[in-house]
Amino acid sequence: MIRSFFFVARLVLAWLLGLTFVLALVASSGPFRSTQPLPEIIVAVVLALVVTGAFSHLRRVRLIAGQVTPDTLGNRQRRQIELPFEAGEAFDMLDATIRELPYTEDIESARDSLQVRAKVRHPHPYGRGMRGWLNPFSWVGSWRNQIFATVTPGEGTGSVTLLCEPESGAWTDWFRVDDGSNLVNADAVTRALARRVAERRRREQQAAAQTATDKELAQAKLNLLHAQVEPHFLYNTLASAQYLTRSEPAQADRMLGHLIQYLRHSLPSAEETLSTLGEELERARAYLEILKIRMGARLELKIEVPDALRAVRLPPMMLQTLVENAIKHGLEPKPGGGTVWIFARRDDGSVAITVADDGQGFGPTGGGTGIGLKNVRERLQLVYGPRASLAVVSNVPEGVAATITVPAQQAATNPTEAQP
Repeated sequence: MIRSFFFVARLVLAWLLGLTFVLALVASSGPFRSTQPLPEIIVAVVLALVVTGAFSHLRRVRLIAGQVTPDTLGNRQRRQIELPFEAGEAFDMLDATIRELPYTEDIESARDSLQVRAKVRHPHPYGRGMRGWLNPFSWVGSWRNQIFATVTPGEGTGSVTLLCEPESGAWTDWFRVDDGSNLVNADAVTRALARRVAERRRREQQAAAQTATDKELAQAKLNLLHAQVEPHFLYNTLASAQYLTRSEPAQADRMLGHLIQYLRHSLPSAEETLSTLGEELERARAYLEILKIRMGARLELKIEVPDALRAVRLPPMMLQTLVENAIKHGLEPKPGGGTVWIFARRDDGSVAITVADDGQGFGPTGGGTGIGLKNVRERLQLVYGPRASLAVVSNVPEGVAATITVPAQQAATNPTEAQP
């Protein structure tokens, strides 16, 4: 109550002194005589309008802010707002917020200096009844507000300094009130920034939740693809081993040993989603050794993989798919058989693993472009996205060469560390 009284008294005293000075100047020029009551009537009417406007301002500020303090009563409002984004992103958010503020015009935005200036029309909260010459507060200064905002860069944050004030000079604050318009503008910008930050956080949480769901779906699909061990290969191998136990027990023993090795490397691991090139190579070698027993001299195997690349992280069963394609679609249909090559190399930021054969090659009875290669491409997409690829081309002079390329940062001895 005391604060409100002094606020109104300050405005009345300022207007009384101002009117007295003006009337004294006018009286000295002769239009009025001291015996005429007109000057006193003018002063009384103006002061009554000033008191009415001051109490309206007090009431409006109390409704907006919930309390009357020197800060809320002032025509000039300052806010310090911390945004959890780097300066450029914080500036973009601030600029968009000010542009959406009602009655905003004449916006000047300087991204290099991280500053935004804008003019804001002052809509009278009580309609047009007190506009124009009937409102003493409109006699002094401009009937527009302005906003000046800057962003100060921090370590991953942007600190916004927001100023909302009348367009006229500070001396006019002694003679006018802004009906809480700058308080409304400052609070509106603050609320809008808080809403945008909360919305950004919600989107990030939704994206994180979606990513987690996608990872679970991708993992389920990888596990399903991982479990696709060729049943006919197992049946044929066991049948061949059974036959060899009667005719060539030593060969049967070798075949069963390779089958055990193959199955040991084929069982999915619940702990890791990725295997290594070395483990996949052991599985492929066991598979090919079994086929060498079955195919005899029709199958040759050549492996050129540097020891340094055996720790490369690789989705399980992917190399095996390329090896099986080379056998099924390349060498088995060819009467004389042929050779399977497996080699790997590192090239700048990627690692390439190639399986080549000199078999049938592309054609009506060969090529190997069916479900197996489709699964390989899908799994590469699931694990690496666009950073990995599968290329299938004709070998020279005959056959097919399939190359898997994975990013080098995935090629680490430890899953948590990346190679430079």
